Amino acid sequence: MTLNELQDRALKLSVRDRWQLINTLMRSVQPQPQLTVKPQGLAASLIGIAKTDAPPPTDEEVKAMLDERLVQKYL
Repeated sequence: MTLNELQDRALKLSVRDRWQLINTLMRSVQPQPQLTVKPQGLAASLIGIAKTDAPPPTDEEVKAMLDERLVQKYL
């Protein structure tokens, strides 16, 4: 069936049927929602690797760790 034949047949429909056809056609051309894809590969396998149940260190604890590392580095 050609486009012209389809248009002629559509115009012969009742108003109610034409509205139903319009709604169906509009739904068919609306973009489909994208599914959320989980990352894959090496980077995805590293997500959460450093996660612990312990609370994060305080600023003072971080400073002490850095100072200790500097001492170890230069010994």
